[in-house]
Amino acid sequence: MSVEMPETAMIFAAGMGRRMRPLSETTPKPLLKVGGQAILCHALDRLDRAGVGRVVVNAHWHADMVAAALEARRAAGDGPRTILRREDELLETGGSAAAALRAGQVGPGPFFLLNGDAMWLNGPQAALRRLAAAFDPAKMDAMLLLGAMTRAVGEVGHGDFAVDAHGRPRRPKAGELTPYVYTGVQIVSPALFDGAPDGAFSLNLLWDRAMARGRLGMIVHDSLWFHLSRPQDIAAAEATLRSTLDPDHDESGVHG
Repeated sequence: MSVEMPETAMIFAAGMGRRMRPLSETTPKPLLKVGGQAILCHALDRLDRAGVGRVVVNAHWHADMVAAALEARRAAGDGPRTILRREDELLETGGSAAAALRAGQVGPGPFFLLNGDAMWLNGPQAALRRLAAAFDPAKMDAMLLLGAMTRAVGEVGHGDFAVDAHGRPRRPKAGELTPYVYTGVQIVSPALFDGAPDGAFSLNLLWDRAMARGRLGMIVHDSLWFHLSRPQDIAAAEATLRSTLDPDHDESGVHG
């Protein structure tokens, strides 16, 4: 059973972006521009078009710049409504999401979690809508949007996940080259965080626990996606956008 479109989401924008230096020394990675717009704003626009009404954005590195970017969107009337969570100490992805959930800023139903550098082109149906339609909280605690390495723009290494005989993600075996990489986009149930530790921790901890219980789902993204890790990846993304005609469609075939 699929869920309705989540009302809330969180974008992780607190990291230091060390691999993106020197670009990220004076600008937080999510505020670097691709196609004339900050990566963070691309994600917020996607969430807005999907019907998500409230988005939590955490910040640490150059937090004042993130705050100013969100305020500029509010002043311009650009949705969705955003809530800034300043982190004096980095909590990592799991700790940040757990803190926002405890504060009532995401949930109480399923919600999206996006990395601050997540960027993609939609296929025939918007990726966020595909995730919501495929997610069944009775059977899974999280569903990841995985990207095929062959459709990645940017260096992606050896892959993050393979798929088991039941169509569920699994970790690669030693020396195994796997075909899929996590795109930085997922939908989760609050149940994923049951018994989660306090303080800083990675979502990988909760994914592994869900995988062990057979409760981690996945779908494969059906269009290009961008792995924005190093300065040259920004250049590759810019070149791809320049060479792609009408690259981004939602479910109506217009812009998504």
